[in-house]
Amino acid sequence: MQTKQLRQVVTFRAPVSAVYGALMDSRRHSRITESRAVIGRRAGSAFSVWGGGVTGVTVALSPNKRIVQAWRGSGWPDGHYSIAVFTFRKAGKGTQLVFEQYGIPSGELRDIADGWRNYYWQPMKTFFER
Repeated sequence: MQTKQLRQVVTFRAPVSAVYGALMDSRRHSRITESRAVIGRRAGSAFSVWGGGVTGVTVALSPNKRIVQAWRGSGWPDGHYSIAVFTFRKAGKGTQLVFEQYGIPSGELRDIADGWRNYYWQPMKTFFER
């Protein structure tokens, strides 16, 4: 199977700890995405977001600096995972998030790219602006 990679950079008007927490705290994640999320907070922990539509394992964590996760969509080929890397940097009074995802099934790239923008970055911006 051919795979693709994705890179997106987004800035939030919130401290690094708040942006990191929005991705790693089950309650905040659920509130932002308006869907059920269960996220273990340690490397090696499983996670399930979008009511089980996406599952995986947190591979590595450096609190408030970096998250590395193995992600898979429920409709992906059996056993196929992509690697998602979230890197956080202070940017003025806010946070710059550099997001990279590797191993995306080639036919899924556009939907995945749009999904991150529409279902994560934009709702997170709205959440932090309140």
